[in-house]
Amino acid sequence: MKLYDSIGPNPRVVRMFMAEKGITLPAQTVDLAAGENREAAHLARNPHGQMPTLELDDGSFLSETVAICEYVEEIQPQPALIGTTPAERAEARMWRQRVDLNICQHIANGYRFAEGLKRFQTRIVCVPEAAPGLKKIVTDRLQWLEGQMGGKPFIAGHRFTMADIVLYCWLDFADKVGQPWDRGHTKIAAWFERVGQRESVKA
Repeated sequence: MKLYDSIGPNPRVVRMFMAEKGITLPAQTVDLAAGENREAAHLARNPHGQMPTLELDDGSFLSETVAICEYVEEIQPQPALIGTTPAERAEARMWRQRVDLNICQHIANGYRFAEGLKRFQTRIVCVPEAAPGLKKIVTDRLQWLEGQMGGKPFIAGHRFTMADIVLYCWLDFADKVGQPWDRGHTKIAAWFERVGQRESVKA
């Protein structure tokens, strides 16, 4: 297999997921700033021009972060980052979906429509007037998540899962693109520090 990699939180999710699994793959960096992901060579790999993309051993390509991580979990089940039972997998997927839809996607578009507008306005439909509202939603949903944490060490409970990887990568990204999140959410802040001590965050 070969990973087509780039800057950004989604490729980092895949790298971190693989690092937790102890998987090292050949990788090729695609220069997003130069628009290399919109050129013919990459569009042949992924017609949507998105990153990351995983080339499988048979020469086919798999894209979308969740799909790549699910595939990796199936070919190397241990350590389980989604789950080993139907209940564990459902729980991890539920929390991954919750943090993605309620927080991460709003961070993404809040950036694309504001701080990242010059980069994205010629590539996707941007709605600059929506950016303040999206950032407000992130603030509200982090407050919601703070209330959901209880005494749990990780998002889905006592297991470190893909939900933790996704949220960590996106909150770390938010800090770096003008969307610093409130460390007054002490349970999330403690969780963020806990995850940040894992070796995989360096991936």
